[in-house]
Amino acid sequence: MKGHALLCAAVLLMLMPQTNTQQPFTLEQVMSAPFPANFTAAKQNNRVAWTLNQQGRRNVWVAEGPGFTARQITKYSEDDGQELSEVSFSMDSNTIVYVRGEGKNAAGQVPNPTSNPAGTEQAIWTVAWSGGEPRRVDAGHSPQISARGTIAYARDGQIWIAPLDGTEKPQQLVVRGQDSDPHWSPDGSRLAFVSSRNDHAFIGVYDVATKTVRFLAPSVDSDGDPAWSLDGRRIAFVRRPAEARDTPQGYFIAPDKPHPWAIWVAEAGAGTATEIWHSGATPQGSFPYMAEDTGGAVINWAANNQLLIASEEDGWQHLYALSADGGAPKLLTPGNCEVEQWSLAPDKKSVLFNSNCNDIDRRHLWRVNVSGGEVGRLTSGEGVEWSPLALSDGQRFVYLGSDAKRPPRAFVSNFAGDSLTALLGGETWPKDFPLDRLVAPQQTIFRSADGLEIHAQLFVPAGMTTGEKRPSAIFLHGGPMRQMLLGWHYMYYYSNSYAMNQYLASRGYIVLAVNYRSGIGYGRAFREAPGRAGRGATEYQDVVAAGQYLQSRSDVDANRIGLWGGSYGGYLTALGLGRNSDLFAAGVDLHGVHDWPTDNWDGKNVPAELNKLAHDSSPVTAVNAWKSPVLFIHGDDDRNVYFTQTVDLVARLREKGVEIEQLVFADDVHDFLLHRNWLSAYHAASDFFDRHFKSPGN
Repeated sequence: MKGHALLCAAVLLMLMPQTNTQQPFTLEQVMSAPFPANFTAAKQNNRVAWTLNQQGRRNVWVAEGPGFTARQITKYSEDDGQELSEVSFSMDSNTIVYVRGEGKNAAGQVPNPTSNPAGTEQAIWTVAWSGGEPRRVDAGHSPQISARGTIAYARDGQIWIAPLDGTEKPQQLVVRGQDSDPHWSPDGSRLAFVSSRNDHAFIGVYDVATKTVRFLAPSVDSDGDPAWSLDGRRIAFVRRPAEARDTPQGYFIAPDKPHPWAIWVAEAGAGTATEIWHSGATPQGSFPYMAEDTGGAVINWAANNQLLIASEEDGWQHLYALSADGGAPKLLTPGNCEVEQWSLAPDKKSVLFNSNCNDIDRRHLWRVNVSGGEVGRLTSGEGVEWSPLALSDGQRFVYLGSDAKRPPRAFVSNFAGDSLTALLGGETWPKDFPLDRLVAPQQTIFRSADGLEIHAQLFVPAGMTTGEKRPSAIFLHGGPMRQMLLGWHYMYYYSNSYAMNQYLASRGYIVLAVNYRSGIGYGRAFREAPGRAGRGATEYQDVVAAGQYLQSRSDVDANRIGLWGGSYGGYLTALGLGRNSDLFAAGVDLHGVHDWPTDNWDGKNVPAELNKLAHDSSPVTAVNAWKSPVLFIHGDDDRNVYFTQTVDLVARLREKGVEIEQLVFADDVHDFLLHRNWLSAYHAASDFFDRHFKSPGN
């Protein structure tokens, strides 16, 4: 009996998908690299700061030229789920301000993923450049530091101000409405902010000396995105026209239509304003929501009376220069590619940006003068680069970067190109990070049923033998305004997803990460494809095409193709398992949308026929055909996708006898705040696929 048991164990190991010649590694190892974010640079010297998430331990790090030796200046030592964000320098560069904790939900609750009975908060903190104990300023977010050493910030829908040195108590600016987005004038004498009044919004300006508020050309329209002129006399802002109260609303289910916008310039002291430019009435002329989604400012005030603006007028997100006195915008970043992140140099005469120009499935860095001229390339090759910042000396710049095998790190480089790029602070990975055991994903392009070209990244396990057929997993990103790349991702969520795809490949799976229509990187027409989401789920064609592409490969077992993804990717995973259990044998659905009308949080005035179309475009209507087993993973304090989406679908599938597994994280949110929850989710997903794909045809 003992010999028989050993023989059975040996046979089972032969059938498991992880048997390959690629040297194995653990999920803990591949997810051990620290993740940098919130890069910022001082205005007066070559100091930089950023946050580093080391397996859930989040801290502020700094470095200074010329040596740029990195050091940690906060000492948070637990995986406690308290995010760090919104890092900035004081004018003298001796103090760093940051936000610790996430924002409140609709019920006024701050995330508390450890279920700490003492509770948690989102608060603004300061820490000295030299180190020492951080000091709490107040509850709130969106801190902005003035030239006079005053912090303005948002708290519970109101603007507050407090001295940077803590010598006085915070004071509220009592203004009706939901107030946000504070911006100090260059000399710190005035503060611009947005005051939302539900169906309209004003730009307010608070005068520090007179303690008064003036609204700039108030109207029935919605104003936002204020930007000060360099001399502090004028403010540029965006105005979006009013809509009738019965206009259908809902990003995922309402009919597509143009969203025109205009730029106004106001005299800050007088409050008078003039329209200097307005968009076209076509869909391409719509307000560039992608810019807001990816963190860029729609308007920046540059040198020589120029505004730097984002627009998709030519079908791609690009940067334009516009005279503050009006006229036609000048295209600065041409090409069938998209600009995603940008920052002005300290002198405001040039802009650094990242884009996928000439390398559509990666990101590289570029620089161009706001006055126009040739675009200069700063980085190239097989890496992925983002968050570029020019330093105050005008000679160097810093950025974050990765490649197919190396996770994100911070770099410093020279504009002149006569010195090698160097790491800020050297290597920070754990010694057992499996760098030499990762695979480089391959660019893969196939066509959907309606002829649309779809890009993907293919992870092929090392050491495959001729004629061998492997199980496969299709990864579907969320958003949907996202793009998976040929390397480690610049967003924390998708850096984790990339690690998981590498882990599945190490276990013998052929993994395909699909950039389906609705995502970014391939132009506005691709992102705003007709019939997407609750308007008909046309992007599901791309999921089917991905499955058929894998079926056509000689190294894929057509009976062992799985799906996994989160949020919007969870929606498409559930749609695939319900509509095509014959193609997709199992799936892992992380916090997915399962019924568009239920989760259309901003929807109103949607006609009954469109609500029906949205419902028919949802996984809940495919329950009767659903046969494939599924693992649901969801945090029950999700602020992006209602937890009831999973509750409802699980109840429906149970009635049909579908094989269901579940992993629920009490009190965690959409983008899991605890590193240990990411590990638990991915271990559960890997184990789920292993058990269901352990032998051909199962």
